Amino acid sequence: MRTVVLINPASGRGRAAAIAAQAVRRFRVVSAVRVVVAADAAQFASAARAAVSDDVDVLAVVGGDGAAHAAVQVCAGARTALAIIPVGTGNDLARALGLPTDPLEAARAATDAVQGGHRRALDLGRVVGGQRFATVLCAGFDAQVNGRANRSRLPIGRARYDVAVLHEIARLQAMPLRVEADNVVLDVAATCVAVGNTPYYGGGVPICPDADPTDGLFDVTVVGEVGRADLLRVLPAIRSGKHVEHPAVRTLRARSVRLGGGNGWTAFADGEPQARLPVSLRCQPAALQVLAPAAAKIDAA
Repeated sequence: MRTVVLINPASGRGRAAAIAAQAVRRFRVVSAVRVVVAADAAQFASAARAAVSDDVDVLAVVGGDGAAHAAVQVCAGARTALAIIPVGTGNDLARALGLPTDPLEAARAATDAVQGGHRRALDLGRVVGGQRFATVLCAGFDAQVNGRANRSRLPIGRARYDVAVLHEIARLQAMPLRVEADNVVLDVAATCVAVGNTPYYGGGVPICPDADPTDGLFDVTVVGEVGRADLLRVLPAIRSGKHVEHPAVRTLRARSVRLGGGNGWTAFADGEPQARLPVSLRCQPAALQVLAPAAAKIDAA
């Protein structure tokens, strides 16, 4: 058994570097380990490609959702299983996989999975002509919040997203949006749209609460035109997934989705900017091997 532990030391405002040695010690109990510390995003991506090209059994990423997103690009379709040691702002992929959000507990779960041979096949989304994503692609108000949160100097965690919401709500404006989901076409004045492979974005917000990353389908959540006051009333419901009951919210399920209009909204996926609308998306069933403990069910609620 061979494992590469790939560390993004900047993740979590330096938390990755602080816990990496303990995570490495756990992996050395169950596997031959090579440790790579990436100086920047380009080096991280290059090291991930090298590990998968070398056909290692496990690529263990110590970092946040951005680091996981980079690893997904090279692990997709490969034999190498991806292990997540979450130390970022949102940690939404780890949450969707039912992994502990504490990084050392997640390392324990990953090594238990190595010992037990517990792998899961996870669907991925693919931006046609672009990147893959494991969690949620969004555009509109929520993507603008995502972008502001990424630029924030606040400490990591939910507060960063909450403050970004308060800033962006002042600029709230619905835009004409066309959603083509398999054979359904929806034209609507929309505040935002989310296409979920897994339920969560923004540090645990279940925007697509019923999304199941093993069913070969996206869950699509479209929020129509709402005023600022109404949106503020809806926001608490989003934390519990009850927002889908609001009359301004539509939900769809589809294998392929095209988003058009939106006045050139930029789509974000796994918290990373992708492309301006229009974008076309495809679900790629069972495209990624991930490590998860035997007792952990891939979260779909």
